Amino acid sequence: INLSECFIDGTFVVAKRGANVGKTKRGKGTKLMVIADASGLPLAVHTDSASPHEVTLVQATLNEIVTVGQPRRIIGDRAYDSDPLDSTLAAQGIEMIAPRRCNRKRKVTQDGRPLLCYRRRWKIERLFAWLNAFKRTMTRWDRFHERFAAFVHLAFSIILLKRVVNEL
Repeated sequence: INLSECFIDGTFVVAKRGANVGKTKRGKGTKLMVIADASGLPLAVHTDSASPHEVTLVQATLNEIVTVGQPRRIIGDRAYDSDPLDSTLAAQGIEMIAPRRCNRKRKVTQDGRPLLCYRRRWKIERLFAWLNAFKRTMTRWDRFHERFAAFVHLAFSIILLKRVVNEL
């Protein structure tokens, strides 16, 4: 597992009722926040209501990492371009790389060189495609949040085991 650069993203899961279900423009649902390593293997998953913004869920997702150590760099999309998030992660020794938002008020904090790693962000999108093979994780049928989170962890464990066995 390569912790030199990791990728973070969130996806929306449709849910009708139960705990940790929030309202959005797309309807009610749950948000899956995932951190993947440099090769696209899942390191952490955090499920929460769909209402809060992804920036506010980054620290909770980092707390869910199952490996020893923390990533050196986290690469995210435009949603993660936040000065408070950058300072919080810098205090922990983690560099956040995200392209700037078009409506940014303050001066740009990153130059273009670290953004070259942004091209490899397709790996976390591929991880979500692998997760789509498990129908129970893409639509939340369970009323209890713990059961849904357990199935998501089980799906990521199966994905991780398949990829590790194929490498051997």
